[in-house]
Amino acid sequence: MIRSYIFGAVVALSGSVGVLSAQEADVPQILFTNVHVFDGVNEARIENASVLVEGNLIKAVSSGAIDAPDAEVIDGGGRTLTPGFIDNHVHLMLPGPTLPSMEANSTWEDLAIAGVASAEMYLMQGFTTVRDAGGQNGGLQRAINSGTVIGPRIYPSAAFLGSRGGHADFANYTSPVGESSNFSRLNMAQEIDNAADMHKFARNNFRMGASQLKYMQSGGVVSAFDPWQLLAGSQSELDAVVQVASEYGSYVMAHSYRKEAIMNALESGVRSIEHGFEYDCEIGALMEEKGAYITTNLTAFDPNLFDIPAIRDVPASLRKAQSATAAFGGYLDNMRECPAKRGHHTDCVGSVAACNIQIAYEKHLANEFFGPFTSLVALTSIGGEIAAMTGDFMNPYPEGKLGVIEEGAYADILLLDGNPLEDFSVVGTGDQWFGADPRPDSPETIRIIMKDGVIYKNTLN
Repeated sequence: MIRSYIFGAVVALSGSVGVLSAQEADVPQILFTNVHVFDGVNEARIENASVLVEGNLIKAVSSGAIDAPDAEVIDGGGRTLTPGFIDNHVHLMLPGPTLPSMEANSTWEDLAIAGVASAEMYLMQGFTTVRDAGGQNGGLQRAINSGTVIGPRIYPSAAFLGSRGGHADFANYTSPVGESSNFSRLNMAQEIDNAADMHKFARNNFRMGASQLKYMQSGGVVSAFDPWQLLAGSQSELDAVVQVASEYGSYVMAHSYRKEAIMNALESGVRSIEHGFEYDCEIGALMEEKGAYITTNLTAFDPNLFDIPAIRDVPASLRKAQSATAAFGGYLDNMRECPAKRGHHTDCVGSVAACNIQIAYEKHLANEFFGPFTSLVALTSIGGEIAAMTGDFMNPYPEGKLGVIEEGAYADILLLDGNPLEDFSVVGTGDQWFGADPRPDSPETIRIIMKDGVIYKNTLN
């Protein structure tokens, strides 16, 4: 069980971190030996390497021996050491089962408890950092940072920002215009009618703990009011959200499906395109020019998509899914021909058990569509680059780099059985989505999970 991993790690650390050299007094060291390092960037592993962790940062990476006589030594046994994984699009505070049920029947306690459980699950699936793509303010992040609860580093976006009838409109069907909703009262979603609204709510998001802003520019498929083809909001609203993000030295991530929406977002200064299903080489060229990123939930290309109950059993959603599938058919070939900087993206809304399955399936599809090396880079260094776009003063974790194994980077580390560049399943994949059996709390092949220099799982012994 997860808590036994954590308890064992805490016991192990308490028995070892007190042995330090005089010049490193009070700073614990952990030395990984006999490991092959995937550094998050290069396809060739650093063979027969050692990695020294000091406090919460990586102090040294070497293909030779590292002299650290007072460090706790972990013999990796020839396993692969990688950066902790990064998921760039999660919704920890959206446990489902549907958006209407969360709006009508969920209290803040229900959502908070689900968030705590989801955070622990993501960490135990190997994700040491997540970017919450809407619905979460700064409270859970603060609780994790303080050690009150267990979970990954979180980059929150606070409230979804979008238009009435758009993809951020989660209010009940009969909700009058201008009435507050459960989501708006909790600052999980805010209705934007003009640039003044955008200035007000975007600035409030930063006040509530956001590290970047999320703008709902297109519609969706499994949603109540919005066709996926929707071009939501005005140019003045788009300019306003980019302006506010720039005021804080951060950036905007935009939920964008259509090519027109994507191109307009990029020209307006949006730095992260979410979903981006009509991606093509023209978009790729503009992304490179603008220094932008894309994150895409690859489950959208699952051949069994029409079997999902939320699509199959709702005629409007089924029609939207059928037209979307026809329109998005070029994404995979275009991304292979003109690859962009693409981060890993799961986008699960649902229970902990359901998201556990979806996470594993998303990892599986990434390898199926793009191969192990590209998928590992998406899981690691690209996510670190996206995190760094929050800038010098909104980045909640400014001490080191994320998503890489190098000197000075954060000590967010996984130890995997086998070589994920040859057998990607060791990262914790699953080859089935709906109808899959429940998955274990943590993949057996992920033997060590370290975040911020602290070991949360260790099953080597």
